[in-house]
Amino acid sequence: MTTSQEKTVVHKADSRGMANHGWLQARHTFSFSSYRNPERMHFGVLRVLNDDIVAGGTGFGTHPHDNMEIITIPLAGDLEHKDSMGNTAVIRHGDVQVMSAGTGIEHSEYNKNKDKPVQLLQIWVLPNKRNVKPRYDQITLNLEDRKNKLQQILSPSSDDAGVWIHQDAWFHLAVYDKGVNSQYQMKKEGNGLYVFVIKGDLLVNNQLLNTRDGMGIWDTATVQLIAETATEFLLMEVPMTL
Repeated sequence: MTTSQEKTVVHKADSRGMANHGWLQARHTFSFSSYRNPERMHFGVLRVLNDDIVAGGTGFGTHPHDNMEIITIPLAGDLEHKDSMGNTAVIRHGDVQVMSAGTGIEHSEYNKNKDKPVQLLQIWVLPNKRNVKPRYDQITLNLEDRKNKLQQILSPSSDDAGVWIHQDAWFHLAVYDKGVNSQYQMKKEGNGLYVFVIKGDLLVNNQLLNTRDGMGIWDTATVQLIAETATEFLLMEVPMTL
């Protein structure tokens, strides 16, 4: 439901930054690496939304992070993770991985399958606590729990559904049949909602979004979601103040 106070920003799929490294094809919703756009630095504390395809038998070598909440959502294929905390794991579609980089971690991500690529979303959220002890977590979700409903995959609390991060943020995934109509209620006043369409066509408060489009909405309490076609999408509610 659109209100007169509501504010929005739309990022069409073809407006994103692009990097083709051969082994990695990446689309950047927000400024990242060599893509610099002063109007696309962040949406509230949502700092990075990368849409990556990693070729078979390749990956990201060991590299450092600090003071960032890093969320990885695989869309297809298998990605092996290793880090300086001693974790070794494989994440695949249906899994969600989170790292609180805190005082500092190093990790690598590698596609061991030489015959097929990995597709993933990598998301960075600025934390509300700095220099925390680094932390790793990974969960496997029930894909049926997002069929025509919003499946919570992330929150600020370890007692709530999904993984948790050091921020007042809530993420949901959904797979809607054509015609499904629902309303998202903001969890916390002052937060905004960033909608990312993984595939399909979604009407968000009367704004039509297509595959890989994104839209940020703030200064509103509710957001209307109507699937114009069979649609898969990600909702990220985040604080708007840094």
